[in-house]
Amino acid sequence: MELKLYDTLTREKRVFTPLDPANVRMYVCGPTVYDFAHIGNARPVIVFDVLFRLLRHLYGADHVTYVRNITDVDDKINARAAEEFPGLPLNEAIRKVTEKTDRQFHEDVAALGCLPPTIEPRATDHIAEMRTLIERLIASGHAYVAEDNVLFSVPSMSDYGRLSKRPLDELIAGARVEIAGYKKHPQDFVLWKPSEPGEPAWPSPAGIAVPGRPGWHIECSAMSWKYLGEVFDIHGGGIDLVFPHHENEIAQSRCAFHTPVMANFWMHNGFLQVEGEKMSKSTGNFVTIHELLKDWPGEVIRLNMLRTHYHQPIDWTDAALEETEKMLRRLCGRIKQFECARQGMPVKERHTLATPDLAIMEALADDLNTPLMISRIYELQFDDAIDQALLMIGVDVLSYAKWLRARDLKLGYANIDSLVAERLEARKRKDFKESDRIRDELAKMGVVLKDSKDGTTWETAR
Repeated sequence: MELKLYDTLTREKRVFTPLDPANVRMYVCGPTVYDFAHIGNARPVIVFDVLFRLLRHLYGADHVTYVRNITDVDDKINARAAEEFPGLPLNEAIRKVTEKTDRQFHEDVAALGCLPPTIEPRATDHIAEMRTLIERLIASGHAYVAEDNVLFSVPSMSDYGRLSKRPLDELIAGARVEIAGYKKHPQDFVLWKPSEPGEPAWPSPAGIAVPGRPGWHIECSAMSWKYLGEVFDIHGGGIDLVFPHHENEIAQSRCAFHTPVMANFWMHNGFLQVEGEKMSKSTGNFVTIHELLKDWPGEVIRLNMLRTHYHQPIDWTDAALEETEKMLRRLCGRIKQFECARQGMPVKERHTLATPDLAIMEALADDLNTPLMISRIYELQFDDAIDQALLMIGVDVLSYAKWLRARDLKLGYANIDSLVAERLEARKRKDFKESDRIRDELAKMGVVLKDSKDGTTWETAR
């Protein structure tokens, strides 16, 4: 069975052949830790987690290296830190913001069933690698120093723009170009810039006396190089990163190492909108993963995301989530272990098939065709096969069963509290017949009441 993946660079679906089957290498752009991750941020995390699982299955868990970075130095972080902690020195405020946001991101994606990447480098730990790349680019004539900035010279790369498939003139016209008199060309972009007093700063490259900090694009080039090499197998991210971020990554890496490509495959997931509109805080339809997880289990959120092919745009709606929850409940109802976990009964050792169902694997191997795969799960005859198929895309039925049980118990407890309050009111008005009726109803639910001068408490009899 061949794995075929769509490559944004060549605009075709091709057979995936790793550079080294003993070390399949993938890099995916991770979060900038200045705010809670929204549901749009969750899409590439989930999509490339599915690919990570598939590659581990095909080549062995010890033979796949998945790098997803953390951007912890950025203008957005600086602005958020100054806004949230105006009384603190900026660097201290930045640390508070990044620590809180980083912790929440990891809790959220874990709840979505995502495996940790093999390596999760932080930008601030790789300044030395960034400086090395910048020095190389200057030495080879692809970068220059201007007013304590280092800029990449876009005209120095003859085939710049191949990924986005637009000529340079069109890129300039369509992009939000930073106006700066020191640029030699309007499209030249920053590799390094001077820091303002109080901002994060490191010794600058190229003999620049003023301390500074890296530009966004050079961070990913440096981290992918350190952990995956000059050329690696797959680079992924959202479609919004094609230009300028990924285009500029390619320019930096290829010109620094004089390679024909940076990655053999470029994969991008489509856009996400909410209830038919672009997600925006100003319109009130901005949805964070953290908020969604208060109402929905991670398994439902994940499956709902995978019902749409990763290439396609997705409209995130409450109606779709409800439909997905019903779908998952029907599938899980065919798995004995699910029902045991949901009822709080002991769960036996989990058995999975040595080889996943061929139809399931063929769908996944066809450019991660998760909608087709999900439809084929309904055709499976055995509960172990259904369980393993869902696990292949990171949907854990036992985790979902535990969520359902906890929810049902919570709803039950709320009902108990309400009945206890009603009984107390009946006792206050000396309606002992109603009070006894409620006590008997609670007893049938296995609830034992304890009256005292301080009020009424309850506990379950079982």
